[in-house]
Amino acid sequence: MFVHFLISFVLFRHTTGGPKVYDITSYLDDHPGGAEVMLDVSGQDADEFFEDIGHSNDAREELKKHCIGVLKMDEAELERRRKAAEKKSAGAGGGGMGVIAVVVAVVAAGYFYYKNNIATEDA
Repeated sequence: MFVHFLISFVLFRHTTGGPKVYDITSYLDDHPGGAEVMLDVSGQDADEFFEDIGHSNDAREELKKHCIGVLKMDEAELERRRKAAEKKSAGAGGGGMGVIAVVVAVVAAGYFYYKNNIATEDA
């Protein structure tokens, strides 16, 4: 008896017709990042992981070859996931520039302190 193990992951893209399921079993050996990376997210929502990596257009085309269907979810689950994604995206932005401004201010303050206090003692 032959047993085929299906290794899959799900991408929850609401803009592409819903959560799609991909059979990546045959692609594991060819994946540039190695099989382990894909195995870590198999059997679960891999949307955020996939997007965080910054995959190329070629990778997205390769992914299309492995799509085996759309995950069926009831309306309540789809709505819950949509709200969670909106909440996450609303709270995710804007923090980067604030951190940069603080770092620049601290570096500038340190520089002026050094120039005014430490450098004058050495002279």
